[in-house]
Amino acid sequence: MNSATSSSPSGAPAQNAAAPTESGNFRSLLELAGPAFFPLAFFARLPLAMLTIGTLTLVSTATGSYASGGVAAGAVGIGSAIGAPLLGYAADRWGQRLVLVPAALAHAVLVGALIVCGAGILPGVPTVLVIVVAFLSGATCPQVGPLARVRWMALTAGRRRGRRELETALSYESTVDELTFVMGPALVGVLASVLAPWLPLALAAVLTAALVPAFAVHPTGRAIQPHQPSAGPVAGAGWVRGRIIRVGLCVLGMVGMGTLFGSVSAGAVSFAGVFGDASAGGLLYAALGLTSAMAALSVSSWPQGWAQPVRWAACALLLIPLALLLQIPSSIGSMVVFLLLIGLPVGPVMVTIFTVGGDVAPLGRMGTVMTMLASGIVVGTAIGNGLAGVMADAVGPQGAFLVAAGAATLLFLSGAGTLALGRLRRTTAAR
Repeated sequence: MNSATSSSPSGAPAQNAAAPTESGNFRSLLELAGPAFFPLAFFARLPLAMLTIGTLTLVSTATGSYASGGVAAGAVGIGSAIGAPLLGYAADRWGQRLVLVPAALAHAVLVGALIVCGAGILPGVPTVLVIVVAFLSGATCPQVGPLARVRWMALTAGRRRGRRELETALSYESTVDELTFVMGPALVGVLASVLAPWLPLALAAVLTAALVPAFAVHPTGRAIQPHQPSAGPVAGAGWVRGRIIRVGLCVLGMVGMGTLFGSVSAGAVSFAGVFGDASAGGLLYAALGLTSAMAALSVSSWPQGWAQPVRWAACALLLIPLALLLQIPSSIGSMVVFLLLIGLPVGPVMVTIFTVGGDVAPLGRMGTVMTMLASGIVVGTAIGNGLAGVMADAVGPQGAFLVAAGAATLLFLSGAGTLALGRLRRTTAAR
């Protein structure tokens, strides 16, 4: 775990680790990070939520081809999935400030190039160039959300109520992610339809160039010390293999989560299309995000005796029948009710996987693991969109929602694997 500094980033002296006044509520988070951190970190991650849908809208409008827009948007997603862990590793190695500032500036320039190439401002731009620029835009997109989680892990380390505070912080972060990924596409839709298709990406570039460097230099960044390779004893192969497996299960769980998101989103669009308004699918899908965000906030008040892998497996198990129930609705109103229900276990699972990921991350590799988990969601969303789209074309929205049930099953199996591995380790250690 990265070490924390001796004073809070807000400038106030840090409370004694044993002080009885510490609590895991949001007031303690304000004391730890300072009030300016919250709006800064919120809006600095908004461009990531605008990038994929903004690229899809821009290229589709310019070319008149949804296929071209989809390919460009897919390139953004692939670039983000590859680039995020690399940025996380670089942040672990050299510090967040030295990585985020140049990444933000490079990303803003590349998004500007994407606007020029994708909007047809320059005649004769080859499609392959648009795809390459889209890929690079995704690869350089600053990972504010995962790196904010790394800061919380460092800020709460060593405090008497640090574990409870960390759960509160991660609950908040998951809620903010949900809100940005609802706000981002909505903002793109409004700006593109009312003003111009290129405007959402231009706004995203400006926000990145202005806010990400400010996030990079925020005092909370001082809580993290760049990791230097140790010359001490090397861990045994079994220990390393165990870490890799546990991190892999967390990433697999996030792939399942992303697949659930993508398939429910595609299914919602297909379901709304049955009633003659496919564009309303996004509003249907927002119902899941609403209850997911609310449920994520509740995790900080759950009993601490309930082990994290047990929470993961239990909530994921509940998701399976809820996903299967999506076969039932026959009206828009009933679908909204079922989507509200399925969102209830989603937020807690996300919070829990990020918590478990922080627990199993190797020393000095917290940023790498957090960005890998975020990339898992991106990859899973692409898988879910693709599979559910094929199933929706073949058999209708019910086929898309079957993919969601399969994703919930994968999410449960990864959680059950994490739980079984932890029990095996404890049994082995007791012998």
